[in-house]
Amino acid sequence: MRKLVLLVVLSCSSIVFAQKKSKVLVTIDGEKTTVADFKRIYEKNLDAIDNEEAKDVQKNLDLFINYKLKVKEAYDIKLDTLASYVKEKETYRDQLSAPYMQDSSYINKLVKDAYFRTKNEVKAKHILIKTPENASPKDTLDAYEKIIKIRNRIIKGEDFEAVAVETSDDPSTRDDARSGRPGNKGNLGYFSAFRMVYPFEDAAYTTKVGEISEPFRTRFGYHILKVDSLRASKGEVEVAHILIDDTSSKGEEIANEVYKKLQNDEQFPALARQYSSDVGTKSKGGKLRPFGSGVMVSSFEDAAFGLQKEGEYSKPFKTRFGWHIVQLIKKLPIASFPELEGELKSKVRSGDRAQLSQKAVVNKLKKKYTIKENEEAKAIFEMANIKSISKDSLQSIILSINDKNFTQEQFVDFLKSKRDISVFQVFEDFKDSEILTYYKDNLEKLEPEFAYTLQEYKDGLLLFELMQQKIWEKSSKDTLGLKNFFEANLSNYEPKELDKIKGEVMNDYQNYLEKNWIADLRRKSVIDIDKKQLKKLIKFNKSK
Repeated sequence: MRKLVLLVVLSCSSIVFAQKKSKVLVTIDGEKTTVADFKRIYEKNLDAIDNEEAKDVQKNLDLFINYKLKVKEAYDIKLDTLASYVKEKETYRDQLSAPYMQDSSYINKLVKDAYFRTKNEVKAKHILIKTPENASPKDTLDAYEKIIKIRNRIIKGEDFEAVAVETSDDPSTRDDARSGRPGNKGNLGYFSAFRMVYPFEDAAYTTKVGEISEPFRTRFGYHILKVDSLRASKGEVEVAHILIDDTSSKGEEIANEVYKKLQNDEQFPALARQYSSDVGTKSKGGKLRPFGSGVMVSSFEDAAFGLQKEGEYSKPFKTRFGWHIVQLIKKLPIASFPELEGELKSKVRSGDRAQLSQKAVVNKLKKKYTIKENEEAKAIFEMANIKSISKDSLQSIILSINDKNFTQEQFVDFLKSKRDISVFQVFEDFKDSEILTYYKDNLEKLEPEFAYTLQEYKDGLLLFELMQQKIWEKSSKDTLGLKNFFEANLSNYEPKELDKIKGEVMNDYQNYLEKNWIADLRRKSVIDIDKKQLKKLIKFNKSK
């Protein structure tokens, strides 16, 4: 029922916005509706009407007036103050405003980039210089200067891997004495879209093969990377495996025994359930989720992608986890862009890339808005106990966006929810957040379509609640009224027993109640229709 009411509202509701001057068509208790505004609503629904009678302008104007009277009644009895209405209205407003918080053209670019980076894998090595969790500007500058010096050494001819082992803060770069695991010397192997944090991925794909990137920052610190190669993606592969987690010769012996059983036509799933040490997959016959490059250790990945035919299995091979045998279930090549577009767009909108799209909106708004920062008020950034300063001491204006001011207290409240980020960076995040909030709060003034749709929904919620009170609840509870209506109109019904046709009678009774209610609303209201404008509108419609 609520969906039906909201659908009616979408056909009838109206807001007047700045547009070319239009004559007033109808005035209801002083509220004016222009010809242009009514035409917008009327023409919006013409394509959905296949009944010529239903397209009649006069009849549609009568329906519109009835609708406006109902909505006015809802506001008059303050249904818009109901807690349930306010909550649902705000929830819908948040949903409706979400697309405006993203730059759609930028999103489309990111989706296309993501598809290229899905179809093509990049191989890179990197060096990391970490920044402290709560880095000050000095900490950030020190890390940047350090990575610059490291980059200059490599540019002048020093070996990237040797410098990585010497300088990188990534612990996987060097040998692990405890586990005996060799270091990767900064090598990350092949990876594709969504495998790394976005700034790292972006640097890898925008640096030419063989070249060293400029320093760039992620949440871990500053990096430089060298791109070794770019190749077409192998897609994903789905395999099952048997793991013998004994890395000794005994483990190899068991693995070879299992391999012989496979050669004697014993079933891979049954052997996985019997022998595999991987408790997470053995009950599934060793089946793993599909994976692409850069997910598994290289020897496992090479064995899996090296299999060509479905059902084919590898010889036993060793990783640091033990001995494996892998069977190919199927290969999953990269789908076409139209097939992947929806999935990629969803990933872009839900991942760290979405912040870039939002940042693009913020950057546009910064050029439009008057934004002022109070440097004296920002002196609190230097205080070690900033989060515990009393509220009374935090009342200075720290930021202004157009006509709206923000105090130090508001910033410190924002700061309290942040961890492991410098106070200076948090202020930039605070500023961006408030710019977006300011834009969101003023969307009705800036985006007519947003305002139209929101008002339609708000009025629809009110109309639903009003109809519930005035018609639906009344008709269901007023059993005597229903009985009297039935008896007064007995000649219209067959059979003559209310219990057998109660649904039909209830529907007619609701129509009767609504008709009388509308008549009462019209008697209490002053309705003025400009007949000259209505005549022109009817003539215009007939000429189309």
